[in-house]
Amino acid sequence: MNAYINKPSIAWSYFTYAQFILAGLLMAGGIYNLDASFAAKGFYAMAAIMLVSSTATITKTLRDGEESARLHNKIEDAQTERLLAEASGVDAS
Repeated sequence: MNAYINKPSIAWSYFTYAQFILAGLLMAGGIYNLDASFAAKGFYAMAAIMLVSSTATITKTLRDGEESARLHNKIEDAQTERLLAEASGVDAS
């Protein structure tokens, strides 16, 4: 069985944090400098926050689905190996 664990590098993690912060600052600056009423700026800000929140939620949901499928496959593989070991007469522990 393959024991490789796909883990992002520290540099990649820092890059993604910096990218998120920069995008947030640029969006906030754009909303602040928008020629619109305070109420309109508030609606744009709420939409931006909702967009970021829903993006994080869907990313987490997709990742959790993939992880659960991966765990399910590992459990299935272990059960299959145990059945094969029992069928061949080898100790399955």
